[in-house]
Amino acid sequence: MWLSYGRAVGTDYASVARLLANPARSAVVDALMGGRALAAGELARLAGVGASTISEHLAALVDGGLLTAVAAGRHRYFRLADPAVSDALEALSLICPTTPVRTLRQSTAARSDAVARTCYDHLAGALGVAVLDGALSAGWFVDGRAGLVVTPIGEEELVRIGVDVPACRASRRQFARSCLDRTDRRMHLSGALGAALLSAMLAHGWLVPGMTSRSLKVTASGRSALASTFDVPPAVMEA
Repeated sequence: MWLSYGRAVGTDYASVARLLANPARSAVVDALMGGRALAAGELARLAGVGASTISEHLAALVDGGLLTAVAAGRHRYFRLADPAVSDALEALSLICPTTPVRTLRQSTAARSDAVARTCYDHLAGALGVAVLDGALSAGWFVDGRAGLVVTPIGEEELVRIGVDVPACRASRRQFARSCLDRTDRRMHLSGALGAALLSAMLAHGWLVPGMTSRSLKVTASGRSALASTFDVPPAVMEA
């Protein structure tokens, strides 16, 4: 058996590892896991570096395929390149230590993120886990070979709260999958359906942005709706 030299074999993990090895670049991708596009100045502040330095880091992340730049008039904003990048980063976070908490504000922010946060475009944290638990208990989903399968009652209930299930099925993304939550170490809902469900919750005003770029806060109407729809315990919804 002859070896074919020059042909791609295996996976070059080192190239991505080099991009993430710098603390400032790590802080940038972590901030963008919230799903919003952010300006270079905001990312520089979050990463604790100057304007010229952040430009170099952003260029490296764009060239490496982790970020994409979005033009809005004279301004440029940056976001993760696509959901596959966020899925990979979320999986990687399971074996990464958390960043040290050195101030009261950071401690408060960490607790807020643990309760409810965005994981790119779907709901994560204790609330995300509780929502999937409730949906599974109510028979909305069953496990399938390629991910979660929506039952007829599940589709009916999802449509009732404003989720376009057929559009999610037609998406190029995986339809519905369970994703191991980095803080709770249990599953939350991701995929196209997870993104659509979070969008519906935000549209209804059940959730609003919290104190960080990723955290979410449950509103008074949201507490009632999430309890009745997904049987979420009140204690889970308190940041």
